Amino acid sequence: MSAATRPGDVLTADVLVLGGGPAGAWAALSAAAADVRVVLADKGWLGTSGAAAAGGNNLWFVPPGAERERSVQQRYEAGGRLSEPRWMRRVVAETYDRLEDLARFGYPFPLDEQGQERRTSVQGPEYMRRMRRQVQRAGVTVLDHSPALELLTDDDGRARGAAGLQRQNDMRPWQVAAGAVVVATGGCAFLSGAYGLDVCTGDGQLMAAELGAELSGMEFSAAYALAPAGGNHTKGLMLQFASYYDAAGELLDVGGPRQARGAVARLLAEGGQVFARLDRMPADLRDAARTAQPNYFLPLDKAGIDPFTERYPLRLVLEGTVRGTGGLRLVSDDCETTVPGLFAAGDAATRELVTGAISGGGSHNGAWAISSGTWAGAGAARHALAGGRRGTSHPGGTIGLRASGPGSPLAPRDVVRPVQENLLPPERTLLRTGPALAASIDALDAVWERARGGLSGSGREQLRAREAAAVLANARWVQGASFARTETRGLHQRVDHPGRDEAQLRRLIVSGLDDVVVRPEPVAALLSVGAAS
Repeated sequence: MSAATRPGDVLTADVLVLGGGPAGAWAALSAAAADVRVVLADKGWLGTSGAAAAGGNNLWFVPPGAERERSVQQRYEAGGRLSEPRWMRRVVAETYDRLEDLARFGYPFPLDEQGQERRTSVQGPEYMRRMRRQVQRAGVTVLDHSPALELLTDDDGRARGAAGLQRQNDMRPWQVAAGAVVVATGGCAFLSGAYGLDVCTGDGQLMAAELGAELSGMEFSAAYALAPAGGNHTKGLMLQFASYYDAAGELLDVGGPRQARGAVARLLAEGGQVFARLDRMPADLRDAARTAQPNYFLPLDKAGIDPFTERYPLRLVLEGTVRGTGGLRLVSDDCETTVPGLFAAGDAATRELVTGAISGGGSHNGAWAISSGTWAGAGAARHALAGGRRGTSHPGGTIGLRASGPGSPLAPRDVVRPVQENLLPPERTLLRTGPALAASIDALDAVWERARGGLSGSGREQLRAREAAAVLANARWVQGASFARTETRGLHQRVDHPGRDEAQLRRLIVSGLDDVVVRPEPVAALLSVGAAS
């Protein structure tokens, strides 16, 4: 069902899920299966907003057997040994089982030559349409177009719900009192214009940090996508059929499809021009490609470019922690954060456990959304049922909602602009250096100090102020962790430290708002769980 609230109304639930992407939908289904009251609030419309709904999604789908274990070990090595094999095995097994559910929900998986369903990918719009229907059938109360502004907490520091605004109901306030909360609000793309990521501003990470949550993997955020220079479509499926050329039309040697993206990104970050042509795509697949991803071809068609026969220029678009790794640190198999009663799933949570230092891409991130959502929803339901009597809750929001000191008025755009100047250019984030990071940290700290007392608003401007605060907070965590990791590993490239340092085989845990603190998690803590697998 969908729901609207009147000013002053307080909904009650056992579990509140924030976010309506795959992770949020699976969390809501999993919690509802425990026969508890569930409310799901999404910034957009459950089923159409966010990264997954905007295109096709590959999935880490491997049947049980030797190939599954090989896949785990290969990914463990590729991720710089920062992932945990036990968690990787859990994810691939859970995803395999949940895709059986998706088939039961009626998702039309295509058939292979032997008549078996191919479950290695899904089309986002159809996938999320099915998930919305199942969430509604499960009796979950859905608050569409209802972005959360802050979490609620009790005197013991537990997460006890959230409050926000209804965008299509005159920006009226809503509030949900709950026994546990699942943050599935997505990652942070820093309002870069990446395809489908306009809602991914890191809101959940800020709200959780205000209650004391920690983050991990934030340095592995330099995830850029290749897009046609005249568009913002950042799905990379079509580029597996591309050849790449320089400005003079000479063919570039960038390796195979797996290596090409990184090589091309580096060339662009160093100031070069790179052009693509989809001349490796067989002619009999071209019509199907246009049907599968029409939005990729639309800007090219408008420009009069035939991408199969003509070269077109590429640009880099930052996808940040959406395609990257960083997010809220998890401390249990139920995906609970360091705040009691607060769980995290999908891109809002760290994916270091599964992808290590590299991008999850669609495959592993897609599987992570399914599995972590399932675990977080079930864990939140158990927590709520065992929580006993609930006391008074208090709002936990700070910057952008409540000034913490005197200050001159500051518009959201004046917060977002310096963040983008420091993070979006690939020469700043893809190719990092200590001096540039230190200067960026100082600049963003100064913006934070101004924003603490001057960033505010009402109605729609309050929402924009809160998004700006979240973008700024995530940027400061990213830069702090990136400065602390003085090596090159995975997505994190330090030009001044080009090699991998095995003494830094550890996680970097980030916390704090006014003062960003970075501390290492010892190797023993990282490997102890995996050793037990």
